[in-house]
Amino acid sequence: MRVSLAPRRLATGAPGGAAPALPLLAAGGARLVLGGQGGADGLAEPIVPRADTLFGPRGACLAGPDGPLFVCDTGHHRLLIWRRPPTADHAPADLLIGQPDFSREGRNAKGEVGAASLNVPTGIAAADGILAIADAWNHRVLIWHGFPERDNQPADVVLGQADFTGGLANRGRPVAHADTLNWCYGVALIDGRLAVADTGNRRVLIWDRVPTRNGAPADLVLGQRDLDTRDENAGAAAGALGMRWPHGIVTLGGRLLVADAGDNRVMVWDRWPQADGCPCDYVLGQADMAGVDHNRAAYYPDSGAMNMPYGLAVLEGKVVVADTANSRLIGFAPGSLAMGAPASHLAAQPDFAAKGDNRWGFASRDSVCWPYNVAACGATLVVADSGNNRILLWEAAP
Repeated sequence: MRVSLAPRRLATGAPGGAAPALPLLAAGGARLVLGGQGGADGLAEPIVPRADTLFGPRGACLAGPDGPLFVCDTGHHRLLIWRRPPTADHAPADLLIGQPDFSREGRNAKGEVGAASLNVPTGIAAADGILAIADAWNHRVLIWHGFPERDNQPADVVLGQADFTGGLANRGRPVAHADTLNWCYGVALIDGRLAVADTGNRRVLIWDRVPTRNGAPADLVLGQRDLDTRDENAGAAAGALGMRWPHGIVTLGGRLLVADAGDNRVMVWDRWPQADGCPCDYVLGQADMAGVDHNRAAYYPDSGAMNMPYGLAVLEGKVVVADTANSRLIGFAPGSLAMGAPASHLAAQPDFAAKGDNRWGFASRDSVCWPYNVAACGATLVVADSGNNRILLWEAAP
């Protein structure tokens, strides 16, 4: 894999008479690239764990403009921490959690599950001194009340398990409950609440306050009618209530948005849900509530279609969707949100009809390959560019 420094200009036209894409991110590409080192021939180098390498990172966020920067280095089963935002490409991390040192990898550090071990860490959120990580294959969420300041600082709270030694889906039970998790891939901190995409249980769980004790049960469930079931699309055809593969979660102006990657859509609640199983008001990515096909059953996308959207962020008032399998980032102005509404902004592809990992070429500063997650901090979008084994810090378009 080669990271080219040359920018590629966004196309100004659009096929079929559709409105041209507006630029979502700076035309010169990411201002900072972490990981993603490639050989001189443009091919990927063997990924050896170090303080400056990443393997399939699926989550990253800036806690504030001055840091810290947190990265879930998913394939190496570790959390990397930069105390301050790096100023140079491929800068090494300062701290790590999940491995004995920067040269080691392996699920749970090839040992037992503990308060500082990780197994496919994916979702991550940081706000008001609280750090939360969706430790997906340990079927739990880890919470630090105070950002970690040393290597392998143990978490303060675990959810989904009774204690830090548990690692079974739904605590080894055949059904879900308010206090269990199964392949949880997304996490969000929202105005003092905690929201978790409990992906394997086809639901989103919400705690009204960020828990301070292990194993605390959730207060609200979306995607299922109650806290004890785990059926795909709530046991029915796709509609306004059920989900298939929830991941990213954000809020905007009182709305709640959930990326339902398995149904190739983003679900939108115009007001904060107040009851279990509250149906969403509309979806993006499909023409109606019943649609589930990627790219609306077409090979190529358009401005209203999606293919496995995993990540969500709000950047300068716009909803940003990591349209993962189309290897692009699309944006929606808040006033345009409605059933099946088209995106207005685009990054990483020349137009809305284009797709392809790195535009079917080598990686460059303005391309992506399976972007798994996005997070915004001010005018900066943090992109977990998973297929390129890197993190991008990319500024919003002026």
